[in-house]
Amino acid sequence: MNEPFKITLEAARVNAGYKQKEAAKKLEISPSTLGKYEARTSYPNMKMIAKMEELYQISKDNIRW
Repeated sequence: MNEPFKITLEAARVNAGYKQKEAAKKLEISPSTLGKYEARTSYPNMKMIAKMEELYQISKDNIRW
């Protein structure tokens, strides 16, 4: 069975139509924190992942963490 296609967190944000600063504000985090998540130098907790799923309209299973 093939692995489902996964996109980066940054691509999920861009596809949802948000600039980094806008998304960070909606997620109630700093743009630098979101940048660290997108660069994969830091990882969000499950509560934040759920917020991202809702904001970006994408399942966590479709994001390359």
